[in-house]
Amino acid sequence: MLDTVVRRYAGYNVPRYTSYPTAADFSADIGTKDHEAWLAGLDGRQAVSVYLHVPYCREICPYCGCNTKMAVRDDVIDAYRQALEAEIDLVASLVGERPEISRLHWGGGTPSILGPDGLRSVIAALRRQFPFANGFEHAIELDPRHVSVSLVDALAERGVTRASLGVQDVNPLVQAAIGRLQPLSVIKTAVERLRSAGIEYLNLDLMYGLPLQTAASIRRTCALVAAMAPDRIACFGYAHLPLLKANQRQIDGAKLPSQDQRIDQAEAMSEELIRAGYVRIGIDHFAKPGDTLGQAAATGKLHRNFQGYTDDGSRVLLGLGASSISTFADGFVQNVTDVPRYVSAIEAGSLAPARGCRLDERDQQRARIIERLMCDFAVGLDAVAPNVDFRDEMAMLAPMQSDGLVEIDGGRLTVTEAGRAVVRVIAATFDTYRSSPAAQFSKAI
Repeated sequence: MLDTVVRRYAGYNVPRYTSYPTAADFSADIGTKDHEAWLAGLDGRQAVSVYLHVPYCREICPYCGCNTKMAVRDDVIDAYRQALEAEIDLVASLVGERPEISRLHWGGGTPSILGPDGLRSVIAALRRQFPFANGFEHAIELDPRHVSVSLVDALAERGVTRASLGVQDVNPLVQAAIGRLQPLSVIKTAVERLRSAGIEYLNLDLMYGLPLQTAASIRRTCALVAAMAPDRIACFGYAHLPLLKANQRQIDGAKLPSQDQRIDQAEAMSEELIRAGYVRIGIDHFAKPGDTLGQAAATGKLHRNFQGYTDDGSRVLLGLGASSISTFADGFVQNVTDVPRYVSAIEAGSLAPARGCRLDERDQQRARIIERLMCDFAVGLDAVAPNVDFRDEMAMLAPMQSDGLVEIDGGRLTVTEAGRAVVRVIAATFDTYRSSPAAQFSKAI
């Protein structure tokens, strides 16, 4: 059981650090000129990753924290697809020597809402403009309730190699409480269809901290999910932010677990998946031994981006679609989240940035420190940021050192086994952008 010290730190509201600075710290000072300049400056010899965002679902789940909206009309979805393809053409026109695409990830929302023909059309648009690396990874997020035979056949035909299914919990009472009814048989059928089509690399997403969950019910969910033998399982803590997400106001806060119960659930989830033969990766991912994610973690090549932990070493991520975020060597830029504004901008022949952040040397150093802490649970400060004075950070870390969460040996910082559960709190000591209200962030556990 986690001791009382760790439980105290677990209640802190801190970023998940899928980037540094976090998206909460982006500014409207970054706009079209920056976006165009960063695209023009791409090195065509360096492969890039691409993220395609489809911000539509047939219905919005009450627990969801994603940038998505309910799709009522098919013509609206088709207009969005056309805008997405036009953005691909526009981005390509601004790039000099076209780099290869080594990774392609569809997120949402529910990307499959485009339908088999829509997915084919967007991928064709990408292939017209960019070369694809041999053996590139092609991943998509799917709703198990909408995984038809025709869809998986289309995905396999277009070269999808990995699929991620949003399971969250298999307990019918919990599913009813979060407004996402999907019997275990539906999830199993989705898994079987994907594997039958040749899409064998699967990730299943689970959540803790949901209404009516208990440590015992989570253990059963983990056992049933592990029995389906996905390659990876991602486990996230539910962040209840009804002031920011109107749909979450449908969640009965009285049925949410307490902070201590959340911690017990997270611990139960980890214990059960490790017992089932999975290896823990970072703070919230689990993988089969031998999976590329585990290999990356073992060799110091694990990274963290807006999709979570990854073995993707590309320095550039091109985000396409409303609310998507692009990562460049010199900064981040996020497209507008409002879909009509995004579509209008693209139709007018313009990029659609809303905000972003320019990275100076100090930001880049701190980004590397935070990423290594999140991925390796250790970092050599002198190696990453030579000649930088970290006395203020060391002062903030002193109580954590006394509490047994970190070890400090000269310029080397190592997170202890006990401290790994709250590494986000430790990483936050190197975050100089913490002027944003903590309420925007989820609890450490």
